[in-house]
Amino acid sequence: MSEHPDSAYPVKPGLAIPKNEVWFEFSHATGPGGQNVNKVATRATLCFQPAFSAVLTGSDQRLTLRRLANRIGADGVLRVTAGDARTQKGNMLRAELRFRELLAGALYRPKARLPTRPSRGSVERRLEDKRRRGMRKAERGGKCE
Repeated sequence: MSEHPDSAYPVKPGLAIPKNEVWFEFSHATGPGGQNVNKVATRATLCFQPAFSAVLTGSDQRLTLRRLANRIGADGVLRVTAGDARTQKGNMLRAELRFRELLAGALYRPKARLPTRPSRGSVERRLEDKRRRGMRKAERGGKCE
């Protein structure tokens, strides 16, 4: 990767979303802010279009669109909002962090499980346990005459 580390959002090893593919929208936030609460637009909304990303492969794009479908609007834009902090910069940092976590979670592919056979010892332990359990139950039964 030849890009400067500050010009991209690292999502997972080998993948970073360039900052030029992401934009912010700002609005008035609820909550703390003192006298500035109604004057300064501190809520930050990070916007990203996965379908038009140059760094996401086709399969990554489809995976992202499917797994984050409830967060992607009809216009195809993924929006991540943060309004907890008192400053615009703080909310931008929180939105960036949430964005990276969301995208990393959406792109996670679990390892395929390789089918294995039970070991000889585990089979023997299971059979011995069955024998003991069967004997215990046989001892309980009394003869009815």
